[in-house]
Amino acid sequence: MTIVILGAGCITPIGLGLAETAAAARARVARLREIAMRDRRGEAFVAGSVPDDGLPALAPALAAAGLQPREARMLRLAHAALAETLAVLPDDTGPVPLLLGLPEHHALQAIAPADFLRRLALQSAAPLDLAHSVAVTRGRAAGLMALRQAAARLAAGETRYILVGGVDSLLDLYVLDTLAMDGRIGSTANGDGFRPGEGAAFLLLAAPGCGGKALATVAGAANGFEPGHLYAEAPYLGEGLAATVGGLFAQITPPAPVACTYSSFNGERYWAREFSVARLRNAAHFADAMLMEHPAECCGDLGAAHGPLLAALAAHGLAGGYRPGPCLVYASSDRGDRAAALLAAVAG
Repeated sequence: MTIVILGAGCITPIGLGLAETAAAARARVARLREIAMRDRRGEAFVAGSVPDDGLPALAPALAAAGLQPREARMLRLAHAALAETLAVLPDDTGPVPLLLGLPEHHALQAIAPADFLRRLALQSAAPLDLAHSVAVTRGRAAGLMALRQAAARLAAGETRYILVGGVDSLLDLYVLDTLAMDGRIGSTANGDGFRPGEGAAFLLLAAPGCGGKALATVAGAANGFEPGHLYAEAPYLGEGLAATVGGLFAQITPPAPVACTYSSFNGERYWAREFSVARLRNAAHFADAMLMEHPAECCGDLGAAHGPLLAALAAHGLAGGYRPGPCLVYASSDRGDRAAALLAAVAG
């Protein structure tokens, strides 16, 4: 079932909203700086961080609850992006379900998904239908994985609108130290690593004809799994993303070769090899002069916010006419999850 993106919002190290983030990513403006946290060699981590004064204050009830700093930060990030996304929602709309992606890399204390949803509703005062909302700790791919469930719910008439999103902050010393010990963080001593970041992104989805001016259509979505993921003992063969993209194209043949791909590349060579396999195996569906967009080069790796951000940027580009369609959007999580979606401009 084709669904439409009615609204989108984000907050990232390169923008306090979608328009600002899209403009910075389009201009390749990088905002990666040394932060106060240091690795075991005493070298400052280079990361993408959101200015603290660009975030709403933590709700008093949550400030008194003694939350771990990372979760408090994520609630403020999600609040900002959610407010932008819901700005197009009609005033008479009831509660809206949310399918939310959360971090797959945990700090000393893991974030409890159900508790986070409840706290997000309190922090943002957004009209969230908590009884029908779900949050999963599945990383970059989580938000795009939720598109299939969102489409099924809309097709079944369970809701008029549904939110899909993700939020993460890798700027936690325990998380950074763990990733650095795994050889994952880019530094002067490690050229095959990524720069960490933080952010949040959401999409407001509906069935076609529900009213409002859509940014883009989601023609199809597919999920998969890579057995040879970064933390697996199985050898890496590139099967996961290739099969996911192939499944997407089997489900919905692009009306024209894919002209632009939004990728969750973060600077590690593993991910470039992965996409090479996927493109070779699905070569007939890609334009020879395809554009490749990977905003992590500007804002750092946004973890669980990455997939929804890519979709929001693609939708903004299609709506603005500065990115050709159709667009392939895909995200890969560290522990194997893969998700892809095909976005197209709104007809007429």
